[in-house]
Amino acid sequence: MNENVPTITLRDGNTMPQLGLGTYQSESGEETENAVKVAIQNGYRLIDTAALYMNESDVGKAIASSNIPREELFITTKLWNSDQGAENVRPALEKSLEKLGLDYVDLYLIHWPTPERDLYVETWKEFMKLRDEGLIKSIGVSNFQVEHLERLKAEAGEIPVLNQIELHPGFSQKELRDYGQANTIITESWRPIGGSRGRLLEDETIMELAERYGKTPAQVVLRWHIQHGLVVIPKSVHDTRIKENIDVFDFELDAADMAVLDDMNGEREGPNPDTMNNS
Repeated sequence: MNENVPTITLRDGNTMPQLGLGTYQSESGEETENAVKVAIQNGYRLIDTAALYMNESDVGKAIASSNIPREELFITTKLWNSDQGAENVRPALEKSLEKLGLDYVDLYLIHWPTPERDLYVETWKEFMKLRDEGLIKSIGVSNFQVEHLERLKAEAGEIPVLNQIELHPGFSQKELRDYGQANTIITESWRPIGGSRGRLLEDETIMELAERYGKTPAQVVLRWHIQHGLVVIPKSVHDTRIKENIDVFDFELDAADMAVLDDMNGEREGPNPDTMNNS
């Protein structure tokens, strides 16, 4: 295990690594399986997948061949929108567990609130039941806005331990992060180094910082997340980048450089949770 990766303590007392491997848009089959194998060999213990990604089986194969004790791994998967609703959650979770080859997942997330469908509160209540049965260690959400989290608090009496959201310099989601901090909800960043357009990694300011610190632009951006106390799950299927992405614990950005990254201008690149209702 990479002992340099800090752990984050969730409100329920469970702990998780602060950095892991994301697998969104990792192709099912050999590509995902190899990426997860390389990640685990290089000290990753947090692996993030989802029913939507169609690669849970490949993640499971890599886990099975790793010879790492199950309790040392932290596996996250997500419930897709079409499986929301009290009667659908258990079958969907059982299907994910079967594909992963696991008896439980460490973290199960509602992938999107899909507010027009208005099923996320009853779905959340089912999450609570399955957590209490031991099929899930910790329960959280993804892409939830403050109003969605407030509804869970008011109508279910329990808020998530974690909210996984699009977050990167230029779209730092400060209001949502502040809400999470005030309510002991850990914030986890997806698309942490920006999207496929590569805007962040080609940004002149970030490139200058990378040269000054002797790191890659991606490492500088990932370090920004780490210093903000965020959990971060960079996706890669390339051995070199997988190794580089975890090599961010031997330097620290100074306060002035953190402020520069905080003040970058940018916008949301993924779907808007208020209008994303795909099934």
